[in-house]
Amino acid sequence: MASSPTSVPRQAPRRVALIAGEASGDQLGASLVTALKARWPDAVFAGVGGTQMRDAGMEQWSDYAPLAVMGIAEVLRHLPRLLRFRRKLVQRLADWSPDVVIGIDAPDFNLGVEKRLKRRGIATAHYVSPSVWAWRRKRAQRMGRSADRVLCLFPMEPPIYAGYGVDARFVGHPLADRFPDRPDRDGARRQLGIGERESVLAVLPGSRLGEIERLAGAFLEAARRVQRQRPGLRLIVPAANAACRQALQAHIDALDGGADIQLLDGQAHQAMVAADVLLLASGTAALEALLAKRPMIVGYRIAPLTYFLVKKLGMLKIERYSLPNILHGGDLVPEFMQDDCTADAIAPALLSLLDDEALRQRQIAGFDAIHASLRAPGGSAVAAAGAVAGLVESRAP
Repeated sequence: MASSPTSVPRQAPRRVALIAGEASGDQLGASLVTALKARWPDAVFAGVGGTQMRDAGMEQWSDYAPLAVMGIAEVLRHLPRLLRFRRKLVQRLADWSPDVVIGIDAPDFNLGVEKRLKRRGIATAHYVSPSVWAWRRKRAQRMGRSADRVLCLFPMEPPIYAGYGVDARFVGHPLADRFPDRPDRDGARRQLGIGERESVLAVLPGSRLGEIERLAGAFLEAARRVQRQRPGLRLIVPAANAACRQALQAHIDALDGGADIQLLDGQAHQAMVAADVLLLASGTAALEALLAKRPMIVGYRIAPLTYFLVKKLGMLKIERYSLPNILHGGDLVPEFMQDDCTADAIAPALLSLLDDEALRQRQIAGFDAIHASLRAPGGSAVAAAGAVAGLVESRAP
């Protein structure tokens, strides 16, 4: 009599928990859920996130709104509630016993959750590294105490973590996937009513009121000086929201000839793509401008006391501040930081960039190389899903 084949018990569906603390994390989480579903079709997803993660198929235990608290005073005021929320979430996650917990950005909240669950033997991943390449590098060591694997958006980050014995993987930057190699400049100009042959300078002094307060005066004065020397130059300034528009309008009204500056409602992306040259605040906007392949000058100021403390305590570990220069590993775009961020310094640099085609093309060639370096095979979400799956499958019995 033939023996019956040995039965193999069916493996239970993977359980994946995700925690996003803001809108950008909700977008990242939704793409990750979609990519993990393609890899594990029967996987179950649950956690904290917004409408995009819910629509992608995650069971939403809570919206991310309770975590979206910014500023020291705000955090202190909401601290008891945040601690209660974290304690209940940790217990619920432990009871659910997921195969992996993925904290998406929001390190002040997520690292504490990840650390507690890692101690209970649950695999943990953290998606989006803090800027350990810029300041407080020893945070990389703290990350390793919380996350079994860190998913990095920039290629220079994993080597820093390796120095602290932390498993970190470069998964590509999602913005690099969203920007084509050559954005549609003509289309952006048509949307803004800008002529094909017009010379355009776009000024973006930030999307927060504090940034506008510190930067708009110098930025707009520099741009207006250039406009006086280049008649016909069109100045456009996108405002992120109504409050930013009001603050920017006040700066424009204070300028001699401010009526020649066009204030836009939103449309920052179109303004970037349409412009010949950009003057903008250092940060994510500079990365977006790089991916839009638009020549730029970057400036930034932080509160004087904060700058003094950061420098005095040796917390800042970089000589260059803007992402294009950091990613290039050298001086690719002019940057004017802190006390150097003045109209007197910026205006001549703007004139040079507007007048020098070779200089603009040198920047664009550098941007092309950086864009390629920020892409991962298959796209950022697929690479992130692969890093998560590799972590989970390496722990399978």
